[in-house]
Amino acid sequence: MNILIIGPSWVGDSVMAQSLYIQLKKEDPDCNIDVVSPPWTASIMERMPQVARNISSPFLHGDIKLISRNRFGKSLMKFNYDRSIILTNSFKSALVPYFAKIPIRSGWLGEFRYGLLNDIRKLDPTKNHLMVEKFVSLASQNNNYPLDSLDFPSLTIDLVNQKNVLSKLSIDSSLRSLAICPGAEFGPAKKWPPEFYAEVARAYIERGWNILCLGSPNDQETGEKIESFHDLNKENKFYNLIGKTSLNDAIDILGLCDRVVTNDSGLMHIAAAVGTPLVALYGPSSPAYTPPLTDSKKILRKMEGYEKKREGDLDRGYHQSLLAIKPTEVINALEEIQKL
Repeated sequence: MNILIIGPSWVGDSVMAQSLYIQLKKEDPDCNIDVVSPPWTASIMERMPQVARNISSPFLHGDIKLISRNRFGKSLMKFNYDRSIILTNSFKSALVPYFAKIPIRSGWLGEFRYGLLNDIRKLDPTKNHLMVEKFVSLASQNNNYPLDSLDFPSLTIDLVNQKNVLSKLSIDSSLRSLAICPGAEFGPAKKWPPEFYAEVARAYIERGWNILCLGSPNDQETGEKIESFHDLNKENKFYNLIGKTSLNDAIDILGLCDRVVTNDSGLMHIAAAVGTPLVALYGPSSPAYTPPLTDSKKILRKMEGYEKKREGDLDRGYHQSLLAIKPTEVINALEEIQKL
């Protein structure tokens, strides 16, 4: 069976979707899985052995472009897909499989997609479902895939690239390494403050560890703030790599590290998927919906329930729940994770 997946737009969601691809391969080892995804997640698709072909989406987030989607869908007809699975809930995301005339088009109803989908799934409204459970429930007609039955994402590590990156960045790989991932989407409300990250970094430098600070170019200001505290900018064991690595490089660096401390972010999900023990810091987003999919984790959160509020109400936009998590608690959690 040839299957076309319309993948998520966000890095973390793209990582979690691998659990679906693994399940599809378990149900039909000979199936061929292609994924339509935005260009910025292509590196992730390359690290999933279940994905045969990554097809770059030509559309930006929010684009409708009916004529272009029609043309794009028709261009995919040559692959003779038997089925499509649409992982996002928007109306526009279901257009391409429809225009490609794929016989079975599976997904959740979402934005009134009758007709575009012909295999509409419905969740039990009385139950809370993790995002990964919702993804995997699209694998077959069996909608019951509890978390403890799933295979977690597992991204491959490119050892050659890893070695080259370490050499290029002059990182001493003989030392233990702690990665800190201080970035997050939606601004400061999901971020732990730079000065708190700096305190953790200083504590581990004094223990003889490398500190590898990772993030996208959008996080460069945060990285500069972190290294401005506790004279970290003078330390040869502190590496501010924010904006200096590709996503491919970040995957391989996280695979090298011994521990990770991170906000709820795409890099958090990548760290989980390469098997590195991590401490995840949650504020207004919820580990009850999108937790890091690994057994080697400690989650710190100081608020009850699930809030969709993305804006912090404190100075600099921070959320009180994240400010309530102190560096000493994170250091203790990093020590405890070794016992798992």
